[in-house]
Amino acid sequence: MRDPYEILGVSKGASEAEIKSAYRKQAKKLHPDANKHDPKAASRFSELNAAYEIAGDADKRKAFDRGEIDAEGKPRFQGGFGGQQGGAGGFNPGGGGFESFSFGSDGFQRRAGGGGFSGGGPGGGFEDILRGMFGGGGRAQPQFEQEQFGQSPAQNLEASLTISLEDAAKGAKTRVHLPTGKDIEIKIPAGMTSGQQIRLKGQGYPGMAGRAGDAIITISIAPHPVFTPDGVDLRLDLPITIYEAVLGGKVRVPTLGGAVELAIPPGTDSGRTFRLKGKGLKSKTATGDLLATARIVLPDEPDDELKALMKKLRDEEPYNPREDLE
Repeated sequence: MRDPYEILGVSKGASEAEIKSAYRKQAKKLHPDANKHDPKAASRFSELNAAYEIAGDADKRKAFDRGEIDAEGKPRFQGGFGGQQGGAGGFNPGGGGFESFSFGSDGFQRRAGGGGFSGGGPGGGFEDILRGMFGGGGRAQPQFEQEQFGQSPAQNLEASLTISLEDAAKGAKTRVHLPTGKDIEIKIPAGMTSGQQIRLKGQGYPGMAGRAGDAIITISIAPHPVFTPDGVDLRLDLPITIYEAVLGGKVRVPTLGGAVELAIPPGTDSGRTFRLKGKGLKSKTATGDLLATARIVLPDEPDDELKALMKKLRDEEPYNPREDLE
C-alpha cells in the first residue's frame, strides 16, 4: 500500500485535526455510493480507510514514523538472522569439503562429499561426535521430537480487515490478504461491529499431514464522515440554522437507507437530541436507532441586519442561559 500521508494528501507533520479533515473530505469524494459507476471506487475507499487507520491513530502513527510498522500496519522485520554460517545441512570441520545428513527409517545417515572426513580412525568422526552427544555405541540413533522436523501441529493465523460502516450495516463480499500470501474472498454478514471476528476454516498455517489451522479475521469499522456507531445505535451532529431553531421547521436528515424528514419544533436548543427509531444498525437480536443532535450554525458572515436584530434582542430581551452554572 502507498504511504498513508500520500493517500490522505497531507504532510508528515500534519496535525491530528488536519488529518481528520483531510480524511472526511476524501471520504465524501471517494465513497462508493458517490461513485456507483466506478468499479475501482471501493478499492480506493478501502485504501483511504486503511491509511486513516494508521495516520489517524496516535500510537500507530508514531510506530509508522519510527519505521516499526509498514503502511498496512504490519511489523517490519528489524535485525538479521543469527547462528552459524555455512551451507544448509552441511558440516565441514576440515575445511576441505561438505557433508549432508538425513534422518529416515535407518536412523541418522551421513553422506560425505568433496574432501570431508569419513569418520574412521582414532581421531573420531561425526559418528563419534553423535555418540558423545546422544550416548551408546554403534550407529548413533538420536531421537528427535517431530516438531524439530517441521511437523508441528496446525496453527491458526490472525489478520485484520477494515470495512466501511455501510458494509458493516448491510453486509458485503470483500477480499482479505492473509499473512500466508493468499487473497481470500469473504462474506461480511450484516450487523458486524468493530472487534468481532470471522473464522475461515482451513486457511491458517499448514501443519502435520497437510492439515491447516484457521484464519481468524478481526473486523474494524472505518471512521465515517457523518455517523458515529454507538452499539447498534448511530449518532450524528445535525446542523440547523438559527431561524430553524427559533421558528421550527422540517429538515432532511441522512440515514444509511437514505435521507428522511425531521420536524424541528420551535425553540430548539443546540444540543437537543432527536431519536429516529429503527434507523440505526441491525444485529441478530436488535435494531438500533439514529440519534441526531441539533447544532445551531450561524452564517459564515452575519450581515448588518442580523447583527442589528441580535443587538435589539440583547438590549430589550436579555436572558442568561448560564445562570445555573453560577
